[in-house]
Amino acid sequence: QVQLVESGGGLVQPGGSLRLSCAASGIIFSIYAMGWYRQAPGKQRELVASISSIFTTMYGDSVKGRFTISRDNAKNTVYLQMNSLKVEDTAVYYCNAFKSGYVYWGQGTQVTVSS
Repeated sequence: QVQLVESGGGLVQPGGSLRLSCAASGIIFSIYAMGWYRQAPGKQRELVASISSIFTTMYGDSVKGRFTISRDNAKNTVYLQMNSLKVEDTAVYYCNAFKSGYVYWGQGTQVTVSS
């Protein structure tokens, strides 16, 4: 059974930082590409960042220079370091694992940026 469990969300003031974690089980983590997506109320789910099995990264335009995705294959965990947070970063953040047509999602973690 595949499980992706996100943690690290919460309430933070504008300009602050948060680090999200996603622990995976039930998959050979090292061969999967991993991604972070987010969905704000009334909006479509969008890609925030992804990291391939060979550590190639890509970012959504709105987070470039502020967010950093990384992975630790020894811990089966992917991270999202979020700095200089803005109110518009408020959303539910989802972890995603994908490879060759297989896609798995976590349950999501809420990030709220508010003063």
